[in-house]
Amino acid sequence: MTLPRIILCPGQGAQAVGMAKAWYDASPEARATFDHADRILGARLGAKLSELCFNGPVERLHQTDVSQPALYVAGVASWHALLASWNAGSLEESGLCAAAGLSLGEYTALHIAGAFSFADGLELVTLRGRAMQDAATAVPSGMVALIGADEAQARQVCAEAAQSDVLVVANLNAPGQVVVSGSKSACERALPVAEKLGIKATTLAVAGAFHSPIMAPAAERLRTALAKATIVEPRAVVVSNVTAQPHEAAPGSSIAATIRQRLVDQLTAPVRWSDSCLWLSQAIWGSGTLAAGQPGGGAEFHELAPGKTLMGLMRRIEKSIKVHTHDAPNA
Repeated sequence: MTLPRIILCPGQGAQAVGMAKAWYDASPEARATFDHADRILGARLGAKLSELCFNGPVERLHQTDVSQPALYVAGVASWHALLASWNAGSLEESGLCAAAGLSLGEYTALHIAGAFSFADGLELVTLRGRAMQDAATAVPSGMVALIGADEAQARQVCAEAAQSDVLVVANLNAPGQVVVSGSKSACERALPVAEKLGIKATTLAVAGAFHSPIMAPAAERLRTALAKATIVEPRAVVVSNVTAQPHEAAPGSSIAATIRQRLVDQLTAPVRWSDSCLWLSQAIWGSGTLAAGQPGGGAEFHELAPGKTLMGLMRRIEKSIKVHTHDAPNA
């Protein structure tokens, strides 16, 4: 009997030159996914997406407007390759019971759960990447990793370093791995403030202050695009970065409307990845086949390509859960 499967989808930072090339070479399903993306995007990114993923240059691949569609396509390509290897001809046969994605990865998770088409998702993440790049360019800003800090300590750093500038908690990735985001000057002030509090702080090499109010212009552009996209109820649980709970219809609204709003909110709100994984680890899947309280409910956890970042975070969040990584075939 196949155990229920929980799929984790990586976010920005996991990209690397050569990403998913092994899947492209080994799997007709992965190759078809990249070919479909190349037909949709054409030369909009300055070159075919597959060329940028496989051959770089690395500087271009790391730019937000490229890395976001690249991560989405690589994740979806590895998902279709895995379905074929599992002899799963449908979503139901895949055993998928839940999915979650780190920031950009939430779009991958929503697509594989059937919330929107591959093409609609690709257009959304391409616009999202471009809008976030533009918002970052408009305001000098950045992000700082606080190693060993918890949320309360991170908020204290923000309160002391912000002064009249923007500085907020942006990513709660795992215990002891918190990122703050804001204007360049506030990020610079955060370093000595963190040191005073006994927290190691490192400036991240990112385009700008993601998951902060500085991304508000990008959020409004995304809102317009999401309003035009066809979104339906996912056929498996998908956990929201904003709430660390499954997407579900708000009172008096539809689940599609809630998904749209959560994806807009995600650009300016903290990513609660640690809490999202804890929710998944504590949920019970199946009908009476698993003992209540067993971490992960006895489900298998799988991380899509590229990389193994989410496996590493899970070791800090809930070390009893084993995550199968799929950076490449037989990885």
